[in-house]
Amino acid sequence: MTDTAIDTATDRTPLLAVEGLKTYLYLRRGVVKAIDGVDLHVHAGESLGIIGESGSGKTMTSLSIMRLLPQPGGRIVAGSIRLNGVDLLQLSERDMAANYRGRQISMISQDPLASLNPVFTIGDQVGAPFRYHGLAKDEADIRRSAIDVLRRLRIPSPERRLDDYPHQFSGGMRQRVVAAMAIACSPRLLIADEPTSALDVTIQAQMLDLLREIQHSAGLGLILITHDLGVAASVCHRIAVMYSGRIVETGDVREIYARPAHPYTQALLQSLPRLGEKKRRLYSIAGQPPSLLDRPRGCAFAARCAHRMPICDESPPPTVQAAPGQSAACWLLKS
Repeated sequence: MTDTAIDTATDRTPLLAVEGLKTYLYLRRGVVKAIDGVDLHVHAGESLGIIGESGSGKTMTSLSIMRLLPQPGGRIVAGSIRLNGVDLLQLSERDMAANYRGRQISMISQDPLASLNPVFTIGDQVGAPFRYHGLAKDEADIRRSAIDVLRRLRIPSPERRLDDYPHQFSGGMRQRVVAAMAIACSPRLLIADEPTSALDVTIQAQMLDLLREIQHSAGLGLILITHDLGVAASVCHRIAVMYSGRIVETGDVREIYARPAHPYTQALLQSLPRLGEKKRRLYSIAGQPPSLLDRPRGCAFAARCAHRMPICDESPPPTVQAAPGQSAACWLLKS
């Protein structure tokens, strides 16, 4: 994707626009504010990386967009999720399942082995989206379509492997099968939740190449959820940094990596090993994220921040522009 193509895409209305999203989990011990006011957008042909520690709300954001929250406790209590101008939160479950989930918006889950049913063949499972959405005329057409999409994902001998079972595939191949199921119906938006976390480095690089190729050929919007800042830098145009259920910084990937504005983003980048530097102890962020059952009144990162000020404990920081196209929620930017 060229810079010109990206600029052209960002001039238009976003493919996905999430505004004021709040997702709570109602448990016996209390209400977990898993997502507490998230705003983000993705244009067609653009990739957005969502990064942050475990428990920051990355996966819950993607499940909210897909409307696949854990039940019975998960609820979206506020906000809007617009795909091509249609608010997904206003749709019935039947309409969402039939016309949007899998058709216009799809997801690659983190664990391919858990995503595949061990008692059904690969052909049955890759063919399921075509069968469910009525995109093939008969079983022979479903089989041909499944072979085509597996070939796109570089599965060798797809005609023969179609009758194999998930346990007969390697971890990297299973991840490609899950990706094939996600893109089977040519969605407009693809969410990839830690698609490389269970893969070794070589297979990881191949999977990232496939994601870039799929996005470039189809012009779809991509949300990449990852812990790995290197992976995000190699794939994404923009980055959204999440902490404690909120986005604390967002902007162009090159600007954020070169000049991070939020102390949390700075700390994440400092924890990366650097090629060519003398061996030293890696930096780690002191402390733990706050409990989402009892969120601090002020900035959620304050207790771990080296720049903590009295106002940080009193009220949540506003989101302000740190640079053109880059914003962060930090009181340091207001002082």
